[in-house]
Amino acid sequence: MTTQLTFKEKVFSVVRHIPAGKVMTYKEVAQKIGNPLASRAVGSALSTNYDPKIPYHRVIRSDGKMGGYNRGLSKKIAILKKEGFLC
Repeated sequence: MTTQLTFKEKVFSVVRHIPAGKVMTYKEVAQKIGNPLASRAVGSALSTNYDPKIPYHRVIRSDGKMGGYNRGLSKKIAILKKEGFLC
């Protein structure tokens, strides 16, 4: 019996593999899971995540802006600076 992953599980699986110092856009994550028009849904799924093993602070908007983070935007920026993505 094969179990299919939910949308949220697919999103978390992709984001879990973004290395420190790198980012992906919400659109890139959506494309990677095979649903290129679902970038807003990716953001919604990530906003429900509280697992520290899923580095969803590494997902940003396509226009280069930070986007949301359920622990606060200043925390997201601080983490990305610490990881070397932002100066």
